[in-house]
Amino acid sequence: MRSLVWHWGRRGAGPIFAARLAEGIANLPGEEALLSLPAGAELLMGAGAPDCAWREPTYGSRPGYLWQRMISPALGARTRLHLRALRPDIAICAMPALLDGRMLAGLEALAIPYAVIVHDATAHPGDGLSFRALDQRQALRRARHIFCLSTHVEAVLRRQGFGGKGQKLTKLWHPPISFAAQLPPAPALPRPRLLHFGRLLPYKGLDLLADALTLLGPARDFDLRICGEGPPSAALVRLASMPGVKVENRWFSDAELPGLLNWASGLVLPYREASQSGVAAMAIAAGRQVLATNVGGLPEQLGHVPGALLCAPEPGAIADGLRTLSTRLREAPVRLEGAVEGAGWHDFAAALLAALRH
Repeated sequence: MRSLVWHWGRRGAGPIFAARLAEGIANLPGEEALLSLPAGAELLMGAGAPDCAWREPTYGSRPGYLWQRMISPALGARTRLHLRALRPDIAICAMPALLDGRMLAGLEALAIPYAVIVHDATAHPGDGLSFRALDQRQALRRARHIFCLSTHVEAVLRRQGFGGKGQKLTKLWHPPISFAAQLPPAPALPRPRLLHFGRLLPYKGLDLLADALTLLGPARDFDLRICGEGPPSAALVRLASMPGVKVENRWFSDAELPGLLNWASGLVLPYREASQSGVAAMAIAAGRQVLATNVGGLPEQLGHVPGALLCAPEPGAIADGLRTLSTRLREAPVRLEGAVEGAGWHDFAAALLAALRH
């Protein structure tokens, strides 16, 4: 089967997820995978960029997005030309993005079936505007097959009415996300280095983390680095004022991620809610231990992983978890072993294609 895997968002986990999926499909016997990413995707800029059969011009700013959205109807012939040239048997949306309507119109015009991998079924706090602009439900209505990565998201999608009337809905999992070079094990340090990484939005529980650190007091025996991009908030101001805590509120490029993970002894995910976590998938692949709250799909994603800690989403439990994680990392750092059988991209791609053929 000839599969077209696409994601038309420039930054973040989407291009990485799409490239790993296309590679996984291409490595299966008798399968062919074609990748489509934005022409300006970060992933395509550095060394080791994946093969990309279709580089779609998109946007680099909000005005650029509005312009691209406005001219999308006029670009239908170009989209159909690409699709005719690539001749996919099926198209797979690796993660929904804002200009998917352009692709979906071309697929519908040429009667090419498509599937969508849903990472979030509803908007998280702070995501509302972009999620409405995404119009994910419109993309899902005509999908032949919908995939999700946790039971938590599957339940929400079924409550929304998807997966019936001939449409298939299949739960898979989130494979570990590794980088080109295998990171070394975290060193045993007298003062462990903990990392919170990702979009700095309200649902990430930064206020809970600040409260937990207050409970632990200033004589904490670990350093904490908070890295990511987000709006100013009272929680970030509190965290930045605490000893042993460094807040870096900016976008971190794909090229910087291996260095971040290499710096860290362990990761902290004090989320108030979660579908599943791409950051956790990176931590697993990097062999870093993780403390996460037991919300949404995180228990399913991390509950089977030796070395992962789960706690309640409240300050006292997070403080206790930080103590435990810090002690583990100081006394006997254990490499997080999450690449269990059936968890990698080869198996993920095989399971996805088997579901499409069923």
